[in-house]
Amino acid sequence: MKRRQLLATSAAALGLAATAGTRGAFAQSPMKVGFIYVGALGDFGWNYAHDQARLAAQEHFGGAIETTFVEAVPEGPDAERVMTQMALSGAQMIFATSFGYGPAVNAVAARFPDVAFEHATGYMQDHPNVSLYNARFHEGRAVIGTIAGRMTETNKIGYIAAFPIAEVLMGINCAYLHAKKVNPDAEMRVVWAFTWGDPALEAAAAEALIDQGCDIIMSHTDSTAPLLVAQERGVHAFGQASDMSSFAPETHLTAIVDNWAPYYISRIQEKLDGSWTAGNVWPGLAEGEVLIAPYGPAVPAEVQEEADAMIAAISSGEYNPFTGPLNKQDGSVWLEEGQAADDGMLWGMDFYLEGIEGEIPS
Repeated sequence: MKRRQLLATSAAALGLAATAGTRGAFAQSPMKVGFIYVGALGDFGWNYAHDQARLAAQEHFGGAIETTFVEAVPEGPDAERVMTQMALSGAQMIFATSFGYGPAVNAVAARFPDVAFEHATGYMQDHPNVSLYNARFHEGRAVIGTIAGRMTETNKIGYIAAFPIAEVLMGINCAYLHAKKVNPDAEMRVVWAFTWGDPALEAAAAEALIDQGCDIIMSHTDSTAPLLVAQERGVHAFGQASDMSSFAPETHLTAIVDNWAPYYISRIQEKLDGSWTAGNVWPGLAEGEVLIAPYGPAVPAEVQEEADAMIAAISSGEYNPFTGPLNKQDGSVWLEEGQAADDGMLWGMDFYLEGIEGEIPS
């Protein structure tokens, strides 16, 4: 990533003046930017990835901004309290990085209309100072699904899921679909953890899947626990949200890496310039917001080539991972032959694709 030089004091002052509406009071002060995380930074997953982006933004802007963060903030009243305190302490921009923060973000945004709120993975946008951003993680799951389908020896792939929301279901369905495309005998077993990050629960879920015969483990939860269990049990696994290969160098196949830094830098720059407006964006592999970590030594060269070809096809727009014919689990048609799912169809996903066993919990 290219790093710009530190912003000159005069340029920072101009950006702050445009934001605050007054030059003198803030001319020499850095813009305060707050970050709120649902889990601990030590998860080396979702929260860690967001904080790496915060650090990249701080390095990029230097003294022009001052970033603060609060970790392990539950979704609900605590989140509203933390964001309120950030705003009262002078934060001009707040990044709220968990799906369930939506009600709190909008409640606080109503009381602080001059603060720019950026909500990751959310859908509630009730005020003009609330912006939404996400990443097309399902594109990465098409890639790891392909790898899993090629590499499983038992034809059983385990998936640890957090909560039954559309984003998680997209990942399950996309990984299964692409494993099945390269290996018609592939099956997927899903365990619902009902947590974004709880190492004990995640480890128990991994153990249960391996006991069922799964020899490859995927997860949409935040910690390294599933990977560590996979290493102990002698099966392969994928990292989640960051490159976790250092925790299991022999069994780690690759990981979907959440690369938030370019977005954070661009949006903070807009706030400094006084040009920030609320948006709703969903970048993916093409934009570099979703990356695939280096392949582990266990991934054969030909599988790496196949995965790279899929990355290229998705990035170029040549291939949509959800292209029909595809049926829902009950056999009803979801996509006709050649039909590609649009974004609205993806966000309405509340079902398994045909072939996945089990029920989605309510």
